[in-house]
Amino acid sequence: MPGPYRRKKIHYGDPLKKRWRTKRRKKDLDEINDDLQAEKASQLLNQEVDPDKAGDAQFYCLHCARYFIDQHALDDHFKTKVHKRRLKALELEPYTIEESERAAGHGSFQPAKKRKIETQTPLN
Repeated sequence: MPGPYRRKKIHYGDPLKKRWRTKRRKKDLDEINDDLQAEKASQLLNQEVDPDKAGDAQFYCLHCARYFIDQHALDDHFKTKVHKRRLKALELEPYTIEESERAAGHGSFQPAKKRKIETQTPLN
């Protein structure tokens, strides 16, 4: 009589597959860093009314690249752990080609610079 069956090593609950799906792909940190430049940021915060986007594209979080349905939802989002983690991730300057060349031995190592990122001021 055979013994118990061996457990199958299939990871259905592994979040890695879900993280890399392109269906609901979010912007990367370097794309958000480009959006934080002054002229692009003002353009994103003062968008025209678009009925296809949540909240008619009037309530946008620059750091998370997300639209919200109203000001209350945006203010609540500023207090969440997801937003605070994104702010912390944006503190380091994004990886550049020059930095990769220094890592390969072409130049001297310089640690990544930290910068102060603050939450955008909510409109009341």
